[in-house]
Amino acid sequence: MKKFAIFGNPVKHSKSPIMHNSAFRAVGFDGEYFKIELEDGTKLKDEFFANGLIGANITLPHKEAAYEASDYLDDFAKKVGAVNTLVLKDGKLYGYNTDAPGFIKSIKKFDNIKRVLLLGAGGTAKATAPILKEAGYDVSILNRSANRLEQFNSLGFKTYTFDTINNYNFDLIVNMTSAGLNDSNLPAPKELLDKIFPNAKAAIDIIYGKETPFLKLAKEFNLPSADGSEMLIQQGVLAFDYFTNHKYDLNIVEEAMREALG
Repeated sequence: MKKFAIFGNPVKHSKSPIMHNSAFRAVGFDGEYFKIELEDGTKLKDEFFANGLIGANITLPHKEAAYEASDYLDDFAKKVGAVNTLVLKDGKLYGYNTDAPGFIKSIKKFDNIKRVLLLGAGGTAKATAPILKEAGYDVSILNRSANRLEQFNSLGFKTYTFDTINNYNFDLIVNMTSAGLNDSNLPAPKELLDKIFPNAKAAIDIIYGKETPFLKLAKEFNLPSADGSEMLIQQGVLAFDYFTNHKYDLNIVEEAMREALG
């Protein structure tokens, strides 16, 4: 049986094992997928091999660590500096990123979206911002501190910190941080969101399976909103395709993952 896992901290909430194990059964693949909570991202590569894995997904906060752990990177992962999917080939780790394509599919449900504000400047934002830009969206990033915004600045994105933001007109607001996952925090100060939400058309939180403080606040402003479930499914299907070397019908895989999430 081939072994796969998801690395993160925290990771106990993850539904990736339910999705992937369901898809394995649906296509008749002899695989097992489980969770590994990892505090120190620099230990990622060692833990991958110690657990006898063939592939892994990487969630917060280790996507940049996964980039560093990769022996080979596909062009997109290399471009964005973040990896969420690792696959073992001939003893080497190949790094991919399926976050952005998954996210693009997940936002199609909202109409008339042009200006997108990403809250947070971590690995998910790094992967998603360039794809959104290439797809024609006007993308800005808001982060607590300026140092993590340097890469976005170099790529020509508009960036703000909590102290410097002077624009509150965006169509879609996306929480790409872990704020609200295991706490009652918002991804940005409430006084800022109170200025941003009235002008928005929709809100998405990449956290899935719960109504976060961010989504509760969006509801107070009567904003159409969604959690990260659709993104989870779409990026999961693409990761599964890498895990199994493109051998299976992805429509079957997606259906199995969707059913597993109820």
